[in-house]
Amino acid sequence: MSQENVIAVRLQSASVASARTSGVSREWRLASRTVRFSTICLTLFYLLAAASPFFAPYDPTAQNRTMPDCPPMRVHLSASSDWSRGLLWTHPMGMKDPIERKYVEDDSRRIYIHFFSGGHLFTTDSETEPYFMLGSDGLGRDLYSRIVYGSRVSMCVGLLGVLISFSLGISMGALSGYLGGIVDNVIMRWSEIEMSLPSFYFLLALAAVIPSGLSTVTTFFMIVAIMSFISWAGFARIIRGMAASVRSRPYVEAARALGASRWRIITRHIIPSVLGYAIVAATLSIPGFILGESALSLLGLGIQEPAASWGNLLAQAQDVQNLARYPWILIPGIFIFLAVMSFNFLGDHLRDRLDPASAG
Repeated sequence: MSQENVIAVRLQSASVASARTSGVSREWRLASRTVRFSTICLTLFYLLAAASPFFAPYDPTAQNRTMPDCPPMRVHLSASSDWSRGLLWTHPMGMKDPIERKYVEDDSRRIYIHFFSGGHLFTTDSETEPYFMLGSDGLGRDLYSRIVYGSRVSMCVGLLGVLISFSLGISMGALSGYLGGIVDNVIMRWSEIEMSLPSFYFLLALAAVIPSGLSTVTTFFMIVAIMSFISWAGFARIIRGMAASVRSRPYVEAARALGASRWRIITRHIIPSVLGYAIVAATLSIPGFILGESALSLLGLGIQEPAASWGNLLAQAQDVQNLARYPWILIPGIFIFLAVMSFNFLGDHLRDRLDPASAG
């Protein structure tokens, strides 16, 4: 390849990258503040899931039996003369009343917090004197570290569940809508049977048969498979109606007249025509997977201790007395709320942007 061609290819690649960047910046400017905040929240949550060992200062299963149900520890800014020891510090907490589990600060000592130390975003000099930013649970485990590691389950279950259920729903719906006849009848009757079942109770029944003693990874994938099996039917019916209307379009008739196979027509014409709706529906469906996993883990049918998910972190909050004494155990519920609402707001924005009727 001549030097002129190389320069032309590089200029073309640069122009494509610039167009993509300008498109993203334009979409960001058009988005409302709520959508921007939702995007930032979801980005942060997935960063926590992707780099949990870095963001979490402690092992999520490490127990500090001397500090169960410790409240969040207050942080202070160090004087400029002490910045060499740490930018922030906190007082160590001591249990004043073991029965009521009431703590007091030891004003005579300081625990300095170090950033980017030991492969963590922040940590202290010793694990025997930890800094509990969001408090600890009943076994003295750092609640913040468990929330960070729990984001791996709670945030990924939605993506994997949607990937499986919507791939199945698009495939079955497009096949049913384009072929019609007996194939259409079999697929739609089967989907109607699944839709007639009470989804949450059916989910509980299926989750209850998961054998005990399975690893966390195996349990996670079984939960994803069960939830995907339940949720694909309604989406397939909608895709079936859209595919049935598309199959009589002129470009589909032209492809059929030119001898294109059914597989080629479905993959090149039918499925691309419904992807806009599928993206919006998938985004709006992710909260259902997050809430479903959280409900199963909360009831003891999902991710089991000592592994963490946002759902089983709320198990301690089922006791009203615990909730009154240790209100910080509800903090995982705030993360669930933010994730669910962020996906809903983002899905509404995508629907407005991708649906010409709504935009008009």
